[in-house]
Amino acid sequence: MIFRTLVVHGRETRGQALVEFAMSALITVALLLGVVEMSRMLITYTTVCNAARIGVRYAMVHGSDNSATVTQIQSVVDTYLSGAPIDTSSTNIYVRYPSASSCKNPGCLVTVTISYPYHPIMTYFPLSVSLSSTSEGVITF
Repeated sequence: MIFRTLVVHGRETRGQALVEFAMSALITVALLLGVVEMSRMLITYTTVCNAARIGVRYAMVHGSDNSATVTQIQSVVDTYLSGAPIDTSSTNIYVRYPSASSCKNPGCLVTVTISYPYHPIMTYFPLSVSLSSTSEGVITF
């Protein structure tokens, strides 16, 4: 096979397309992996937010007549989080009753805060981001 080289203004351009492809492919793959990682972090954050909302909903419905304990609320949140690719052993779940120390009567507030250390899977540098969400509701029943 005979290779021809193109001479432009006295310079050879053999291999130029290979170098251009290598540089553009590297940038494209890095951008694609960044989009995948950001999407993964967004879905994890959405799951943490929804888990806090589910915990408050459970506390609101099981308020005065069937008092929901902090352990029961944490168990409901853990069960919800276990459906997603989240390590529930590293998740911190805090349940508070801001209006009083343990007011579980209708009209009292309940707050559920979840904190989760997110570890990216596609990174060269060790990076950890703390994703947290707080949800608050009024006990209705």
